[in-house]
Amino acid sequence: MFIDHKIWVGNADTPVYLLPKMANRHGLIAGATGTGKTVTLKVLAESFSDMGVPVFMADVKGDVAGLSEPGSKSEDMDKRIARFKLDEAGFSFSGYPVTLWDLFGKTGIPLRTTISEMGALLLARVLELNELQSDVLSVAFKIADDHNLLLVDTKDLKALLSYINDNSKSFEADYGKISSATIGVITRAIVALETQGGDQFFGETALSIADFLTLGEGGKGMIHILDSESLINNGKLYSTFLLWLLSELFETLPEVGDMDKPKMVFFFDEAHLLFKGTSKALLEKIEQVVKLIRSKGVGIYFCTQNPRDIPDGVLAQLGNKIQHGLRAYTPADQKSVKAAAESFRENPAFNSYDTILNLGTGEALVSFLDEKGIPEMAQKVSILPPRCSFGAISEEKRTQLINSSLLYSKYAKSYDPDSAYEFLSRMGLEEQAKKEQEKANKAAEKEAMKKEKEALKEKEKEDRAKKRAVQSVGSTLLGTLGREAGKAAGGKFGKFGQRLGGNLGAQLGRSILGTLFKK
Repeated sequence: MFIDHKIWVGNADTPVYLLPKMANRHGLIAGATGTGKTVTLKVLAESFSDMGVPVFMADVKGDVAGLSEPGSKSEDMDKRIARFKLDEAGFSFSGYPVTLWDLFGKTGIPLRTTISEMGALLLARVLELNELQSDVLSVAFKIADDHNLLLVDTKDLKALLSYINDNSKSFEADYGKISSATIGVITRAIVALETQGGDQFFGETALSIADFLTLGEGGKGMIHILDSESLINNGKLYSTFLLWLLSELFETLPEVGDMDKPKMVFFFDEAHLLFKGTSKALLEKIEQVVKLIRSKGVGIYFCTQNPRDIPDGVLAQLGNKIQHGLRAYTPADQKSVKAAAESFRENPAFNSYDTILNLGTGEALVSFLDEKGIPEMAQKVSILPPRCSFGAISEEKRTQLINSSLLYSKYAKSYDPDSAYEFLSRMGLEEQAKKEQEKANKAAEKEAMKKEKEALKEKEKEDRAKKRAVQSVGSTLLGTLGREAGKAAGGKFGKFGQRLGGNLGAQLGRSILGTLFKK
């Protein structure tokens, strides 16, 4: 509850407050199932909204959307109101401005980004690629950048990978050897993501971060709720999307330094999924974002069952802690409880370890930063009840919230812009047409050469026929003339001389003709 310019979270011996100007120093909300984490999330979200700060949070169990509906009187609520003296503080039931989102576009406004905006590092996590495959995917993104290829959706990425595979030799000198087998593995991973519906997340119209920094009626901060009941089954996609959103906030928002209140607060429920199976490079990126994003005016609150789910490098950045009850059934559990207790500034009034083990539902061990940024001593606190509804909303109410949102018309319908797939398809058709034309030209040239060769053979054949005809006629004519001349010359020597002269004359005539027509 936002009162006296402070966030009233609960009561110890006295009210316990979270200071707005320390809210962007991040926080941790931890506790076993059923200890009241969701109620704490709602109380904080309501308070941030009341002070005009937009909020983003995931709805894993389907009951966070109840923030849109005012709570109702009951015997239990009357007892809580009396216990905290909320009537004197002006407590009243109230709903809050809510925008519902859904990556699949079924139970909320479709929420999309593009492949290019997601980037190779985060996409490799979604696709569950190993280090080598991730490197090849990074090379593919570099090729796309160098060739001005816009990657919007999964078909753009598949077209790019196919193009790289077909032209791997031409890329080898500038980008290194790219294995066809590795390209095949990445492509199959993309297809697997498509079969799970993950491809619906990639496309246009892509989310504009500015639309998350909006206010609702009465100047209250808009509470953006991502429906995650089905999404949580794909932990990689769920956590990668939230990490992408954090990265977009970090890269988009300007530096603002210390502010009286955050520009936006981001709740990361089921935070253990973010760090499960995370590569070293990605973990370093997460730590960097967490460290630096507070200078952009954004506060991040990780919500998980056990603090040990959060890496030490990230945990060290979380100045505001709300620890609900933990159970210690095994030695490993006891060790976790001890670590959680030791992360608090010791309060001499009680033992933090025993307190955490014995916290009831709605109770928590709390430590917030004071005005100097120093963690306060741990306090055992009873968390305030929310002003909104405890339960889920009806389907009719959900539909109404979706359709009445000003952002619905902007994001409801997707469109397919001219991007890498279309460009490479056109280039492929042009290349194919060019090859077909070259093939046709070669065929025509071959046919022309064949015809020319046949014509030459025909001419040579005709020439040989003419020569044979001339030789035949000439041989006969000259042979006859030679024979007659030989007879006349040999007649002087009698019949034998006449015969011999005729034969020699005919042979001489044919020899002369052969010499004349010899090639």
